[in-house]
Amino acid sequence: MASNDFAFTPAQPGADEAPIETTTARFRQDVLEASIRRVVLVDFWAPWCGPCRQLAPVLERLVKATKGKVRLVKMNIDEEPEIAGQLGVKSIPAVVAFQRGRPSDGFVGALPESQLKGFLERLVGPIEADADAFAAIENMLASGEFDEAEAALAELIAAEPPQPKAWAELLRLYIALERLEDAQGLLAAAPEALRRDPLILAAAAALENAIQASALDEVDALHRRVAENQSDPQARFDLALALNAKGLREEAAAQLLEIIQRDRNWNDDGARKQLVQFFEAWGPLDKTTASARRKLSAVLFA
Repeated sequence: MASNDFAFTPAQPGADEAPIETTTARFRQDVLEASIRRVVLVDFWAPWCGPCRQLAPVLERLVKATKGKVRLVKMNIDEEPEIAGQLGVKSIPAVVAFQRGRPSDGFVGALPESQLKGFLERLVGPIEADADAFAAIENMLASGEFDEAEAALAELIAAEPPQPKAWAELLRLYIALERLEDAQGLLAAAPEALRRDPLILAAAAALENAIQASALDEVDALHRRVAENQSDPQARFDLALALNAKGLREEAAAQLLEIIQRDRNWNDDGARKQLVQFFEAWGPLDKTTASARRKLSAVLFA
C-alpha cells in the first residue's frame, strides 16, 4: 500500500479515548487498521509486572494530552502471548508504536515522564500546553526570524517544569547559526538530569559533530583529497564530518560506510562509532538513520 493512500487525520478525542485491551483476534482491527489514520501505541504488560503499573498512568495521561493523535491499546501477554512473541518482545513493559499498519518505534521499561513525552513528540509533534508556542517558533525559523525564535526558546527554557524540547531546539538553533560556543555554554548550563533526555542527547551529539567539522577543510578540498587517494580513510572520515555539517546526511553516511567496508578496524573502529553518533544526532525516525542502519548491518554481517 502506498504511503500517500491515506491522509493522516487525527481522530477527535471523546469517550472512546480510554485505553482498550486488545486480543490476538482483534489485533488487526484495533491496531493495524486503526494505525492507518493515526498512531497506535501497544502497551505489552502483565498483572504481576510492577514497572508496568508504574508506567501505565503516566503513559495514559500523556497519550490523552495528544488530543486524539495517539490511540493507546494494551495487551496482556499472559493471556495473549502470540503477538508479543512475533514482535520479539522479551521484557515488559514494552511499548510499540504502529503507523500505517506497521511498527515504527518503541521502547522497553518504565521510562521517566520526560523521556515518554519526548518519545510521543517524535511521533506526533509537540503536546500539552507548549504546542502553540513551538508552532510559533517553527514559523519564526521558517521566516528567518532567528532572534525572535531565540528569545521565545529562552522563555520556554526559563519556565517550570523544565522542557527538554526547548533546550534541544535552542541548541540546534545555535548549531545552525554556527554559534558553537553559545551552544556549549547552554549545554553546560542544563541541569544534569535534563542532559540525559533523548532530545538533548541527540542535540549534544549534533553539537559534537559540528565542533569536529568546524576544524576541517572545506567540502570541495576534502572531496579532492579523497579523489586523489581513494584508500585514505582519514580523508573520507573528515569528508563525512564536513558533509554532515552541511546537512548532506546520506553522503556523510556513505563515506563512513565505505571506510567500514574497506577496513573495519581503522582507528579502533572509529568510522562505525562516528556513524552511530550520527544516528544519535539525526534521531531514530530520520530516514537516513533507518537507511544507513540497514546498510551498516549488511556490511557488518555480510
